[in-house]
Amino acid sequence: MTERRKMLQFHEMELDDRILKAISKLGWTEPTLIQEAAIPLLLEGKDVIVKARTGSGKTAAFALPLLQKILNTKMIAAEQCISTLILAPSKELCQQTRVAMQQMSEKCGKVLRIIDLSSNDVLAQRHALSERPDVVVSTPAKILFHLQANALDLKCLETLVVDEADLAFSFGFEKEFKKFVEYLPPIYQAVLVSATITQEVMDIKRIILKNPVILKLEEPELVPEQQLLHQRIIVEEDDKPAILYALLKLRLIRGKNVIFVNSVDQQFCIKSCVLNSELPSTIRIHTINQFNQGAYDLIIASDEHMLENPRRNKSDKESGASRGIDFHCVSNVINLDFPKDANSYIHRAGRTARGNNKGTVLSFVSLHEEQTSEKVEQRLRSGYKSDEQIIKNYQFKLDEVEPFRYRAKDAWRAITRIAVHEARVREIKLEIFNSEKLKGFFIENTRDLQVLRHDKPLKTIKIQPHLSQVPDYIIPKALKRLTITAKGTASKPRYFHSSAKAVYESQSNNPLLCNKIDFGKKNLKKANKHPNKK
Repeated sequence: MTERRKMLQFHEMELDDRILKAISKLGWTEPTLIQEAAIPLLLEGKDVIVKARTGSGKTAAFALPLLQKILNTKMIAAEQCISTLILAPSKELCQQTRVAMQQMSEKCGKVLRIIDLSSNDVLAQRHALSERPDVVVSTPAKILFHLQANALDLKCLETLVVDEADLAFSFGFEKEFKKFVEYLPPIYQAVLVSATITQEVMDIKRIILKNPVILKLEEPELVPEQQLLHQRIIVEEDDKPAILYALLKLRLIRGKNVIFVNSVDQQFCIKSCVLNSELPSTIRIHTINQFNQGAYDLIIASDEHMLENPRRNKSDKESGASRGIDFHCVSNVINLDFPKDANSYIHRAGRTARGNNKGTVLSFVSLHEEQTSEKVEQRLRSGYKSDEQIIKNYQFKLDEVEPFRYRAKDAWRAITRIAVHEARVREIKLEIFNSEKLKGFFIENTRDLQVLRHDKPLKTIKIQPHLSQVPDYIIPKALKRLTITAKGTASKPRYFHSSAKAVYESQSNNPLLCNKIDFGKKNLKKANKHPNKK
């Protein structure tokens, strides 16, 4: 038998002790396959294309060697300068990358400075750039804006990283990239990170890389079948809301869930948060943080395909939920609208079963989506090298959903385009009220603030409280003992006390008692034993 190859550990990669302490605090016991292969190559200064599936630890694969290189450079550097630039296609991914790198460099104190340029506050960004941080995280459009305004100098740049490189051109950043290259120094190290190597990745490779090492692990595009379960429900388009409503209300789907739709004009009557590109960037980031912190168990997101519609030029092209964003502890990914292609399915499925966790992908497939579903099935079979069916049919009796149909239609009917528009306006108002930049304006123009606060919506959604309750008569017989309805969970817990405990608590709370002796009761006993004589 051949001996199993010994995996290279973090402490064997010539990483600084401060970085190793931060890794230990994060709970990482050993590197992933892509980290073990990429970190030594990047420390050697080679140009690398990192191709690995979603959730395999690609961020740490390029972040750890970058931090080590910066610490090494600071020991001999004559001046403070920007040495690393990380480009990501979306604002949410920029913020996530910055937070991750700050966690990895936590033990370095103030030696390393990392900033994120994806926000909308230009003045704050220029002030941060004037201090010459070590690492700058940004979208291609934002970095080009500051370069053209002479607020940023890349003459000392040592490393350039393009995360989710296959989306850089598809998000409309092709022009920005070609102009951005003109500002790069003649010598630098470049890293492309992607879950798939597409034509866009090869185009970027020709622009910014020189003789790169292509690091491509021989692994399927998704985690093993034992870790990720694929299921589908073949259903009519009009029945999707009723089935989803029943699955959630009957607690047949538990844990944290991400529901993907292909349009931004959909919402639901169940407590959830919504993430799409037409929301302000600060609210999108706040929504992700709330979901990751457990404030919501359900998030409804749209992916990057909505950005391909040229008629929706008002959408923020620097946003996409199915790519790169790390939703924490997601148990299920629900495709209410089936993805447009196999790549989108793989990236959506990558939101769950991250690390060593297990997950499920449940897809609603209508008749006109069956052809795309079959293409995805063939792609998964070739990836898993299996002849058996990968996407199993979800065992579900549609007849049992019939009582839920009218309730779902009532809720669905209330979510009109006007109602969705008002919800977006409400979110924009909230961002205006919380904007630090506008505080000074509102102090000088109090009338504008009062008008904005008293502005009423054109049409409000009629809230129907009875829809949040699931009456017993519509619950399937097989689930009546297992299902915990909203009515049951809302009831207050009952506390039972023995009579002796109740007497003790009343005595301990009696202010007339001194040193746990009831002198009034003691005198009463004496009077009963010796009644007054005439």
